[in-house]
Amino acid sequence: MTTNPPSRTAKTLRKMLHHPSLVVGVAIVAAMILVAIFAPLLAPHDPYVQDISRRAVPPVWYEKGTWENILGTDQLGRDYLSRLIYGARVSLLIGFSVVLISGIIGTTLGLLAGYFGGRVDTLVTFIVTVRLAMPVILVALAVVALFGGSMWVVITVLGLLKWDRFAVVVRSTTQQIRALDYIASARSAGASTFWILLREVLPNIAPQLIVIATIEVASAILMEAALSFLGLGVQPPLPSWGLMISEAKSYMFFSFWLIAIPGTALATLVFAINLAGDGLRDMITPERS
Repeated sequence: MTTNPPSRTAKTLRKMLHHPSLVVGVAIVAAMILVAIFAPLLAPHDPYVQDISRRAVPPVWYEKGTWENILGTDQLGRDYLSRLIYGARVSLLIGFSVVLISGIIGTTLGLLAGYFGGRVDTLVTFIVTVRLAMPVILVALAVVALFGGSMWVVITVLGLLKWDRFAVVVRSTTQQIRALDYIASARSAGASTFWILLREVLPNIAPQLIVIATIEVASAILMEAALSFLGLGVQPPLPSWGLMISEAKSYMFFSFWLIAIPGTALATLVFAINLAGDGLRDMITPERS
């Protein structure tokens, strides 16, 4: 009796299970995405409702804590668990939106530079060099201070500043791919340049793009938190983990949990994304598999 060989999907899943870091990272990120999506159902209270009479109530594991506010309340009496849950939405939305914008810009420039070479490559290399000469955090601070802090301003600014890694990796990978036989075959068959880039080159650099995206998502989330901490990112009353830390810095010696809880959530999310990125890198790099 013969058995059918395992499918490609089954092989991929089996390979994933042999990378504990990938499994743990993906599980944590997936859990936080689900929390963000179902925030209205999971949050026990309205994250914007203030109750001064219940300000700075400690979490339930403290002596004065109550089950009504499991993670306590902030300095304005808002339920901290609810704000933490809704804060996941802000962090993930900013991270993925920034990567989407920067990925489109960087991938387009990298494909053009790597495929055409010559003057196009020289021009793109010059643009990348100019971008690398500009400190992201300082430029972001200046632009946000000029146009005002809001979630969409932060997304736009970071998206327009964090494309360089995509461009560099895509350029070098495309330069290697364009010399392969299947690209020459596509040209000989009369395929257009757009078709070759979209159907032949892009699918073959997708694994590298996924790894870069995981790194950039974590970086964008941390940068948004830094801007919000400085008061130039997401503005109140919108819940953001960086903003929650900023609002609590005056109370850190009296109500430590106000900083520890959002700080732990932020560190856990970034750590999980990096774990997932490392696992993906291991899977797509033969010498490390």
